Amino acid sequence: MDWLTDTRDSYDTVAESYAGYTRGLLDGLPHLRAALRLFAEEVSGPVADVGCGPGDITARLAELGVDAFGIDLSPAMIALARANHPGLRFEVGSMTEPMTGPLGGILSWWSLIHVPDEVVPAVFGHFRKALRPGGLVQVGFHVGDRTNLKTQGYGGHPMRVHVHLRPPERVAGWLRDAGFTVEARWLLGDDGAVLFARRG
Repeated sequence: MDWLTDTRDSYDTVAESYAGYTRGLLDGLPHLRAALRLFAEEVSGPVADVGCGPGDITARLAELGVDAFGIDLSPAMIALARANHPGLRFEVGSMTEPMTGPLGGILSWWSLIHVPDEVVPAVFGHFRKALRPGGLVQVGFHVGDRTNLKTQGYGGHPMRVHVHLRPPERVAGWLRDAGFTVEARWLLGDDGAVLFARRG
């Protein structure tokens, strides 16, 4: 899959700059912090932070008492995560492949944005198979109805990734089709959303 290779290579290139840009970002986003706290309160069992990047959100989950580990497509991101959070587990992997379970929850914040529409149902199928019955998934994404090609990223480094903006109802429909019950939809301003869903 060319898009998968492009995504991995792009985030390998910008890993250091991306880590600097996102460090502490959550401190200024109270509604997103609340979504993470709610997820942490409701989840039971190990949690995979899928598309964990440099691992800061995985570490936040751990601070909230969650048995969390991180997965990311980019080896450079995983190297940073391991260096910055040595007490936690991080591994290179892709959400397009089956995941090891059973898990209590899966967090996927702004990582599905690079996955083409036709691949998302298979990704949610992998999520469902990895989760125990009643397991939770929380998905964060950009809201819209278009795809942008990102050719320059953090620190001005070259990238080649497609960024898919989607209506919440479309993402909710994919979750329902995969066997999840969508329990809540939070809109974050005009361009972000978080969905809470539970495996049946």
